[in-house]
Amino acid sequence: MDSTKNQKFIVAGLLLAILMASMDNTIVATAMGTIVSDLGGFDKFVWVTSAYMVATMASMPIFGKLSDMYGRKRFFLFGLALFLLGSALCGMANSIVQLSIFRAIQGIGGGALMPIAFTIVFDIFPPDKRGKMTGLLGAVFGLSSVLGPLLGAYITEYASWHWIFYVNIPIGIVSLFLVLRFYQESPNHMEQKIDWGGAATLVIAVVSLMFALELGGGEYAWGSVQIIGLLASAAIFLALFFFFEKHAKDPIISFWMFKKRIFATAQILSILYGGTFIILTVYIPIFVQAVYGGTATNAGLILTPMMLGSVIGSAIGGIFQNKAGFRKLMLISVVTFFTGMLLLGTLTPDTSRALLTIYLILTGIGVGFSFSLLPIASVDELDARHRGMATSTNSFLRSFGMTLGITIFGAIQNNAFTNKITEAFKDSGQGFDASLINMNDPKQLFQSDTRTQIPDFVLEKIVQSMSNSITLTFTLALIPIAIAAGIILFIKKSQAEVSQDTATTK
Repeated sequence: MDSTKNQKFIVAGLLLAILMASMDNTIVATAMGTIVSDLGGFDKFVWVTSAYMVATMASMPIFGKLSDMYGRKRFFLFGLALFLLGSALCGMANSIVQLSIFRAIQGIGGGALMPIAFTIVFDIFPPDKRGKMTGLLGAVFGLSSVLGPLLGAYITEYASWHWIFYVNIPIGIVSLFLVLRFYQESPNHMEQKIDWGGAATLVIAVVSLMFALELGGGEYAWGSVQIIGLLASAAIFLALFFFFEKHAKDPIISFWMFKKRIFATAQILSILYGGTFIILTVYIPIFVQAVYGGTATNAGLILTPMMLGSVIGSAIGGIFQNKAGFRKLMLISVVTFFTGMLLLGTLTPDTSRALLTIYLILTGIGVGFSFSLLPIASVDELDARHRGMATSTNSFLRSFGMTLGITIFGAIQNNAFTNKITEAFKDSGQGFDASLINMNDPKQLFQSDTRTQIPDFVLEKIVQSMSNSITLTFTLALIPIAIAAGIILFIKKSQAEVSQDTATTK
């Protein structure tokens, strides 16, 4: 066990790495307009985001398994170095294709950072302190989810989009030094064989599915040969992955873990929470910019209350998980999350920012519990040699849920907005040039120089259309949250929770 002094430095290094890697999921989003205008390739900009997410998801379970086999430190440092290399290359990219390739390099490195960071915490802290530490790591994850858009907008506006990548380098170097210098892990590891067949089929299946979801309904029709081919590829290689995992001596993902009640529950909840939380980080800034008429920086700042709420929720979950138990805390989480999302579904152009702030704090607290509780639950019933695989599986499924969520709910919002705005065009009258509005990028519609060219009565209809489409999306997001509530409500209490209840009664 590392000394207390060393533990502080190790945790500081891990926090910096998690902040950097998880923030890269969102920091690029607010800079994409500027990047595309500089590099061109509007038809290919989707690859910049998908390349990072796909590479991260595909590499997570692989690095988790390798860390169980050969040690956490070497693969954490390797992933960090690869992430920094990718960041430097991204900053120097001079085409959208180059940027996408370099983002994939970034993503491979990022796939090692978060799951291994959580695993190191479980290795160096005793059980009674793990809750607080994972709460802290989870809070940083929540912080990065809303800090990313704000930081991306600020850096792009006052410096250059290149610096949204270069800013990673000094942060990463400090993290690299702290972990390299102070983390001394046990040399004893479990010798296993690498499941190359499972690794290859998992990567191909994930890549095929993600590209199908990213391109379907936009770049290509859902019934097109390209999308059907990608979905078929995903299904075939997923089947092959299950085949390899069933017969491999040391599989990347051991499906026996899903027989553990708490582990299986945590993985399902990770998908549901990830798929709903991500739409808030995307559409709340758009609502502020498009409906309220705020700037990109204003749009990022409005997420601060949700950020603070998620930090509070994550801390509460980590501190009280040993006292209250997983089921009770997750019930508080899902009820709070559901209430917050329900209130966000009532937003209108006339809703005050004070009310929006209250709704976001409530929602952030509800989601925050999951940042600390779900990683803890993933390793609760497993021994040390399987922790890397368990935490990487949890991180992988949360990221998978985020990708599914933004794809599905993104299509819902876009279709609703298009239908409403088409009706507004029909009633716009003469003298209004509809070509002023870029239907492929609704955010461009609400830039100040464009708004001044739109007649007031038309602008009012468009603002209302955007508001309605976003609140519809939030309302439909209640469905997966309700499913999560049902799962939590009907799971049985663990033996520890039963003992806690008995002790409390006495």
